[in-house]
Amino acid sequence: MTRNKQDGQRRLGAGRRLLGAALAALLSAGAAAHQTTLYVGMNGGDMARAFSQHVFPDFERAHNVRIVVVPGMSTEVLARAQADKGKPRLHLMFLDDGVMARAISMGLCAQLNDDPVLKDLYPTALKKDRMAAGIDIGMTGLGYNTKVFAERGWAPPTSWMDLADPKYRGQVVVQSASSSTFGLHAFLMINRILGGDDRNYGPGFAHWPTVVGPNVREYLPDSARLADMVQADEAVLFPWTPTAITRLKKRGVHVEYAQPREGSMILMVGECVVAGNSEPELSQKLALYLLSEQAQTKALEMGGHFPSNRNVLAPAGHAEALQRFQGYMSNAKIPNWDQINETRPAFNARWNREIGR
Repeated sequence: MTRNKQDGQRRLGAGRRLLGAALAALLSAGAAAHQTTLYVGMNGGDMARAFSQHVFPDFERAHNVRIVVVPGMSTEVLARAQADKGKPRLHLMFLDDGVMARAISMGLCAQLNDDPVLKDLYPTALKKDRMAAGIDIGMTGLGYNTKVFAERGWAPPTSWMDLADPKYRGQVVVQSASSSTFGLHAFLMINRILGGDDRNYGPGFAHWPTVVGPNVREYLPDSARLADMVQADEAVLFPWTPTAITRLKKRGVHVEYAQPREGSMILMVGECVVAGNSEPELSQKLALYLLSEQAQTKALEMGGHFPSNRNVLAPAGHAEALQRFQGYMSNAKIPNWDQINETRPAFNARWNREIGR
């Protein structure tokens, strides 16, 4: 073979390789050009990282979509969806259960497609008429300072009414019921124990100031300072969630969770498909995927989010925590958010006037 022919064949081979690379690039660009983007409004921080890095990718690969988190607190996500009503930019919303009830009442949520996975959920996780479903279930019970309890020889708390025990005078910390779901849950449970319900707050307002009030060291606007107050032994007994307490224990904070015998109160993050969004079919598929064993196992393992799907098996290192959670669920109570939201502005004003001040 002459040198000219060899050179020609080399050039031909190189040309073919270049052509192949160009075609691959074109095909890749074409696929990217047709890739759909879904926008999910949800809490930022640890939850967004866990879902973006570990839960969403399987769905993105299976459906050639890109999922973008639009971070914000539940009230901010709701406000964004309300402002965009009629031409929504979000496809899915993750909202705390109280805020979710408001979103449904505003017509911002589309009914979830009927699917076998819905039968795998805890009954408390599926909203009426399939308008939303829980993806992360928690509960509010009692947290306590194990160091102070041990020093004083106290047994762990067992009832919501322990908040009224005189031995805790000046050592109870409560998040304000007008701004925090944790504090609201504590008030609602005390109110129920005293004979009220989620529409009749009379017993709670009549007795809290004299029964629980004397024990309260401080009403906090949220839980941001609570860990520091526990470490400084300024907070001895307080409403909080087992998930939050587990995270503090991993940081070495002397704290533990106690399940009140009357039951904890369900605290759920739910999802709903945004009504009228630009990709209804894909949005429904994403919503149902997030309720699956596959998705919720990853959310539990990588983010500590307790599943709403009863068939989720605990991954390595999470068996004990999941078993405890399932035990807490056995007598957990559900707040009636429709009734609560009907009078929430009046409730908040009364709390701030009579108690929170």
